[in-house]
Amino acid sequence: MATTYNFPPTSRYAGIELATLESADGEQRIYLRRRFLPPSSRFALLHMHLVTDRERLDRLTAQELGDPQAFWRVADANDAMRPDELTERVGRLLRITLPEGIPGGTPIV
Repeated sequence: MATTYNFPPTSRYAGIELATLESADGEQRIYLRRRFLPPSSRFALLHMHLVTDRERLDRLTAQELGDPQAFWRVADANDAMRPDELTERVGRLLRITLPEGIPGGTPIV
């Protein structure tokens, strides 16, 4: 059996290991192991984004990262367990970063 599922490399679940749980009757269930938030220090800052009224995270990531489904990258870079919390407060500054572990240059602030 494969140890990981073939998620695309842009998925937040890429590289997460599979595990198997066997019930008392012998039935096996395959599941993804838990994904822990990486420390925000692993993300190189590109610039800060000021949240505006009625802003949506999917539109923000489409504009900033070119992918509306990359909301999880912004959540990880801002230590957010709940992505929706990132746009709840107008005026919040969000870190827009490179992907985890990729070193960057001087951020634009």
